[in-house]
Amino acid sequence: MTRMGLRIERYFEFHRLGATWRTEILAGATTFVTMAYIIFVNPSVLREAGVPFQAVVAATCLCAAFGSILMGAFARYPIALAPGMGLNAYFAYTVVKGLGIPWQAALGAVFLSGIAFAILTIAGIRQFIVEAIPAELYAAVAAGIGLFIALIGLRNAGIVVANASTLVALGNLRDRNTALALFGLGLTAALMAWGMRGAMLLGILGTTLAGAAAGLMKWSPERYHASDILATAGKLDIAGAWHIGLAQVVFIFLFVDLFDNLGTLVGVGKRAGLFDKANRIPRLSRILLCDAAATIVGSLAGTSTVTSYIESAAGVAAGGRTGVTAIVTGLLFIVALFVAPLIGVVPSAATAPALILVGSLMLSHAAEIKWDEPASAIPAFLTMLTIPLTFSIATGLSFGFVSFAVLKLARGEFSRKAWIVYLLAAIFVARFIYLGSV
Repeated sequence: MTRMGLRIERYFEFHRLGATWRTEILAGATTFVTMAYIIFVNPSVLREAGVPFQAVVAATCLCAAFGSILMGAFARYPIALAPGMGLNAYFAYTVVKGLGIPWQAALGAVFLSGIAFAILTIAGIRQFIVEAIPAELYAAVAAGIGLFIALIGLRNAGIVVANASTLVALGNLRDRNTALALFGLGLTAALMAWGMRGAMLLGILGTTLAGAAAGLMKWSPERYHASDILATAGKLDIAGAWHIGLAQVVFIFLFVDLFDNLGTLVGVGKRAGLFDKANRIPRLSRILLCDAAATIVGSLAGTSTVTSYIESAAGVAAGGRTGVTAIVTGLLFIVALFVAPLIGVVPSAATAPALILVGSLMLSHAAEIKWDEPASAIPAFLTMLTIPLTFSIATGLSFGFVSFAVLKLARGEFSRKAWIVYLLAAIFVARFIYLGSV
């Protein structure tokens, strides 16, 4: 090992965390393959708002690379970032198509929300909110995100489908793509049971090869060049975003990303063992600054709000413990910037099993909840339940905070030291009253 290599290992605390280069690289690749769908899904959503598809492909790769590498190098955590699902849909369908706001002004609103994120972080407010999350909810958020990830995987696999009568139902298991996903689920689970290193990545690659052999590969790439990003880069309209009608839009971008990011941070942090004995995360301000910076860069490049990705848990489950995992993921997004169409070779049926199995691993945190104490169990249960059923980490946290505060007040256990919990609960209630289901 060279002197430079030893310095890098000391910086990333390889010895303390039990990390190895092989495992970190495999974990970074696993995270990338699991979340690479965003390279095409995000442009497909924003195209509905009139944003040029090819430009958003490039912008998605660029901001994901920037955010992930910054998170790994500066904050030193195995958490990858990319444009957030849900927020991009809000950007396209509610802000642009619903309110009739030009996409350039909507990008301006994303930029302003990123600036607000940075200010709140520098002022220590975001860190204060993270530390105010009741201990009862930490494990609940992690388990809830596990259910959320598993539900996404089941849906992507076609194992679970929407149903008008029962909300969800069993999909058609005779469908060839669903059968491929079931094969991948069995293969990956077996590799994990055997203790195989890089089991998830091997499972994804093995399922992709099986899909190719079965003639299930569908690849019809659109014309794409990295230079296409010039169609959106720098096209945001910040002055237009100052319009009073966009104040609510900026607030929603800020609100949803704040609590989605915090929830993801708690879930991945619990899985990776990032918390100290006092349930605090070292270098928290750095993590949050990375998120804010990535959102600002994303708006300048031409995409919606960038946030931490729950798929990072796949890399953590593969053994990722340091920032090297996130750096590897970011570097692969740089490669994808130039060969994006090739990424489309990996079918969703190959990545879905990884999401399902990551969910099963994260559900283990439910054992940390004091289920025999209603004041702890009820908020935890509501948090775990509403995260997957509403498809929103922020909503799950909302239900958890509100129910926790209500039960504390009902038992006469109001504490001035926990005033932030009651304030946040009131804000959540106001949000539901004013914004409804947004």
